[in-house]
Amino acid sequence: MTSSLSVNGNRLWQSLMDLAEIGATPKGGNCRLALTALDGQGRDLVTGWMRDAGLTIRVDQVGNIFARRAGRNDALAPVMTGSHIDTQPTGGKFDGCFGVLAGLEVMRTLNDAGVQTEAPLELAIWTNEEGSRFVPVMMGSGVFAGKFSLETALSARDAKGLAVRDELQAIGYAGAEPVGGRPVDAYFEAHIEQGPILEHEEKVIGAVTGSLGLRWYDVTVTGMEMHAGPTPMGIRRDALFAASYLLQAVVNIANAHQPHGRGTVGEIHAHPGSRNVIPGQVRFTTDLRHEDEATLTRMDQLWRDACREIAEKHGVQVEVKDVQYFRPTPFDPDLIEKVRQGAARRGLPAMDIVTGAGHDAVYMAAVAPTAMIFVPCKDGISHNEIEDAQPAHLEAGCNVLLDAMVARANAAR
Repeated sequence: MTSSLSVNGNRLWQSLMDLAEIGATPKGGNCRLALTALDGQGRDLVTGWMRDAGLTIRVDQVGNIFARRAGRNDALAPVMTGSHIDTQPTGGKFDGCFGVLAGLEVMRTLNDAGVQTEAPLELAIWTNEEGSRFVPVMMGSGVFAGKFSLETALSARDAKGLAVRDELQAIGYAGAEPVGGRPVDAYFEAHIEQGPILEHEEKVIGAVTGSLGLRWYDVTVTGMEMHAGPTPMGIRRDALFAASYLLQAVVNIANAHQPHGRGTVGEIHAHPGSRNVIPGQVRFTTDLRHEDEATLTRMDQLWRDACREIAEKHGVQVEVKDVQYFRPTPFDPDLIEKVRQGAARRGLPAMDIVTGAGHDAVYMAAVAPTAMIFVPCKDGISHNEIEDAQPAHLEAGCNVLLDAMVARANAAR
């Protein structure tokens, strides 16, 4: 085992800070959108470090980067780790980047100690995880896992009409390797939590047991706009008043399905938007989440029932359009246990946790046993320039990743 080995926390931190200089923002964050020139510079920097570590690099047709460290039995399927280095427009230094550079630090540490694993190890940088510039989100891992086609990804365009295939060429990462279709023994992903639970519970390591399922809806409530003064209250068909009950229903449904129920209305528009006109139409988004598929289905039914009841009671029409559905994704029990064991061996306070955010690991769970390692981020803030994490916590998460990857790579097959 690797209990006698520990990563170089200072080297990990310095790598994170060096990468953060590319696309640095005035508030201390990062803007390094997928497939921009800055993303190309970030890729060049990290692949340079990979080569310095003796890793063999391949790039596939959607721009995913794979760096391989040979094993004693190189014919075995690799134990893989990875994440992404593209950011939100006002992103932070750690989202995604920690997972990539933690994987690199694992390789460097094994090199320093002269340790060779039985199975090979691989480090992935996935293309366009954030979806800030191109959709679909989690693009590279999605194509790798067969969730959508290579052509869907390559033909996606940004707000300026620029296509993924052309932007890959422009930054020099339009690879020749086929996307996916090859064995992966296991996949680990280290990540900041992007939420407040670990910090609140005073835990350093989160053993991620799976991801919440998600249902997104676009909702339109249609009443009748009329003059606010002459129209008596009793005969109004006020779309905003009716919608206010639906906004509460979203939250109430989530509260009734704790601890993993989530319900959010993130966007709302009232028409015509005049102070002396009764709103005739309201459009808003709804986001429901839960870790259990049956429970999420029940929440979906309760939501649709609420929409019908409010429409009838208030004399309005309520149209619910399904936008996206991600099933809950349980992670692999053996890999989760390896994360728990790594934390216990190193005396790190740990807890089981689910992820409410999308990650490349969610797609990778369809092709290989998968688990994630969370570490705290300050105040649970992410997708924000002030995103922050303690160096000691990042080092701890990287040590757990080291232990888990080596344990899996050396496991009897």
